[in-house]
Amino acid sequence: MAPPKAPATSTSPADNSAIHSLWKAYNDTTPSRLKLIDTFLVFLMLSGIAQFLYCILVTNFPFNAFLAGFGSCVGQFVLTASLRSQVNPENRGEFKDVSPERAFADFALGSIVLHFFAFNFLG
Repeated sequence: MAPPKAPATSTSPADNSAIHSLWKAYNDTTPSRLKLIDTFLVFLMLSGIAQFLYCILVTNFPFNAFLAGFGSCVGQFVLTASLRSQVNPENRGEFKDVSPERAFADFALGSIVLHFFAFNFLG
């Protein structure tokens, strides 16, 4: 008697259709400015994951350098997500007093302060 077959791990056509329609809606309705910010958010996430895996798998010496690098990735991600929410045209009601230029200036100043502290933490 043959053992039962394991279920296939491929995605179903309904899942493919949902992912495809989500991707199509994202490409059609998202402004290019937000796509650029989203790309930077993905880069920051991948950079943080790479640093974390390196610390776990290879070495964590010097540990303060890991903390500074990982902390700056997380902090920059938070600042960039805040910038994205402020420049999103769908959020105009919540941020009616903040222009996109002011939001970017706040982002730039916050990034400078964040990286100043991260640089000083390196030792």
